[in-house]
Order: sequence, then C-alpha cells, then structure tokens
Amino acid sequence: MNKKRTVIFGGSFDPVHVGHLSLAEEVCRRELADEVWFMVSPQNPHKQQSSLSDENVRLQMVELAIAGNERFKACDFEFNLPRPSYTINTLQALEENYPDREFLLLVGADNWEKFDRWYRHDEILANYGIIVYPRDNNAVPLLPDGVTWLPAELHDVSSTQIRGLVAGGGSITGLVPAAVEEFIKRKNLYR
Repeated sequence: MNKKRTVIFGGSFDPVHVGHLSLAEEVCRRELADEVWFMVSPQNPHKQQSSLSDENVRLQMVELAIAGNERFKACDFEFNLPRPSYTINTLQALEENYPDREFLLLVGADNWEKFDRWYRHDEILANYGIIVYPRDNNAVPLLPDGVTWLPAELHDVSSTQIRGLVAGGGSITGLVPAAVEEFIKRKNLYR
C-alpha cells in the first residue's frame, strides 16, 4: 500500500499569513507531498504570561485560511498531547494514529541551523523526511541525505509584523487571507 506523504508544518500561526500558505502551496506544487497539515502549536504551559493568542482562535484562523483546499488540513493534534510536546513525540504519535501516512517535517532554515539542539534530533533525521525552506537569506545550507531544500520565494511578511500593524491601526490587507483579516477584526485580536 502506498502511504500518503503528509508534511507537518508546525507553528504558532498567530496569525497564519500568505507566506505560510505560499510555502505549503510550493511543497505540493513540487510534489514533495500529497498534503500539508498545519500543526498549530498549543499554548506553552510553562510561560506565565504568554503573548500567544488562544490555541483554538489560532486554529480557527488556519481553518479559514485553508478553506476549500483539499490538500491542506488545520491540525490540533498537539492540543491533546502531554506538554511541552517535543517534535519526535508528535511524529511518533501521528505515526501510531495514522498508519496510512508517511510523515515529513517542514522547517525553516533558521530552525535547521539549530536542529542539532532539538530533543532526539538524530531520531527525527533517521526516521522522517525533512524539508527545509529559506529564511532571511537564500544561502542553501549543506543538507544530509533525507533532507530536501525547498527553493521557495520568500514573502516579506511575519506574524509579528501583522500583529504590530493591527495594534497600530494599520492595514493587513494582502498579508493574510481576506477571511482571516475579517476574523481578526471581528474578534478584535491584537489590539
């Protein structure tokens, strides 16, 4: 049986923006995977005063952003795992729950640079494919077997920038999908 190749794109997505969506589209366009799951990271219980929006609000924004795209899924899988949830634990739990899928990990070049500091990183490398996308510069890092470079176009947008624009009364039109922009206004987020 051919397993469905599923890329896990983890993040806080606070909010999800056009850069995130563009990366996921590029993964599918280059046929690196059959589908992309946007894994919304839950609130970190170890931080007293976290600035993250509620995990369910962030999940709703991802759902709005990907509506109508059958290759994308908003995923709350980590909400039900012990916290903090390390990537290796998430991947192993996903494998147990979805034996019909082969899981790959999508990470930014900034995270790849410190990947050797991730918990049980050697197990991730040995058992899961990894796709690395560019961050600030386009220098392609040296990558071992099982790690793929995604030469994606970078969008000059970040969730931090979007929150700042909303807080300052600026426009975020074009930086997030229209449905997400409407949701942010309706819920009065980032003010």
